[in-house]
Amino acid sequence: MLMTVQDFETAARTRLDPVHADFIAGGAGDEITVRTNEEAFRRLRLLPRVLRGNTERSLDITVLGSRARTPILLSPTAFHKLLVEEGELATARAATALGAIMIVSMASTVAVEDIAEATRGAGGGGDPAPLWFQLYLQPDLEFTRSLVRRATDAGCTALVVTVDSPVRGAHERDLRNGFLDLPEGLRCEHMVDPREGGRVRPIAMSAEISWTHIDWLRGITSLPILLKGALHPEDARLAVRHGVDGLLLSNHGGRQLDTVPATIELLPEIHAAVAGRIPIVLDGGVRRGTDVVKALALGASAVGIGRPVMWALAEGGEKGVRRLLELLREELDQALALCGASGVQDLTPDLVRAPVWPPTYASATPPGGVVS
Repeated sequence: MLMTVQDFETAARTRLDPVHADFIAGGAGDEITVRTNEEAFRRLRLLPRVLRGNTERSLDITVLGSRARTPILLSPTAFHKLLVEEGELATARAATALGAIMIVSMASTVAVEDIAEATRGAGGGGDPAPLWFQLYLQPDLEFTRSLVRRATDAGCTALVVTVDSPVRGAHERDLRNGFLDLPEGLRCEHMVDPREGGRVRPIAMSAEISWTHIDWLRGITSLPILLKGALHPEDARLAVRHGVDGLLLSNHGGRQLDTVPATIELLPEIHAAVAGRIPIVLDGGVRRGTDVVKALALGASAVGIGRPVMWALAEGGEKGVRRLLELLREELDQALALCGASGVQDLTPDLVRAPVWPPTYASATPPGGVVS
């Protein structure tokens, strides 16, 4: 019986090509940050309130105008067709069924237009869960402009701009396995360039991308812009000054620069830096409903999950992802009840204790972001 995220991983590994399992699990260098992301959550402790009289709980949120029935988002992950034939279509239908925001990867093996159609079909006549679109700003700005237009026309309600990739991280597992490209028959659908006869372009990791490019992007779209991968507090403050609408506090799952801190360790400092002016979504190491509670209590408006979605997709396709999201939702609801909370709006820093770090969270400013 699948009871935990680890159960999904164990089951998925029995089905997957070991090379593809390594692609999901692996990170950069010695994979210190990969491990630290989960370990940091385990070090945190919850200090619940009692006798609060909360018989019903709401998990609904609104972030940057996107309404969802859960504060657990699907972070952008690449190459879902490596795992199941339907690829991102299966993932999108599962997300819609549970009312979760899905961030469509720029390296998706299904086009955003088809993913959006799948969410409409899975909505059961109601509104589908929102889609956001992950964007690597390309030095070819006209190609970038065309991607923004595609995402907008497909109905995406926010852009998530990955900014931690001036070069590609060193994925030693992939290098040892010779996994350097997609198998024949699969491609990154968003990198097909009609100007060049349908050639599939590589995703450019460019060190020339700067705040000037963020300003340019702000000038060509009215969609909310979140930066994914800004870890330094000064960069968080700069994001606010440059009109960025939100942050996805992420260390790329440990797949870019190894030895950076866990995102949950950085959250209080980043939250203080933005001072409630923009919402923060956190990903990296979220594996339990209690992890979600800790992140929301320390200032996140929502959390994202990446690898767990991939393991669940590999294990059971759409049904696997649905079961994963249901499981995490059940754990979150139980943790809220045990903490004396009627909803995510009741989670405050005083509920978290950090025996390893300076225990300053109880006096911190209450969490920011637009949550309802």
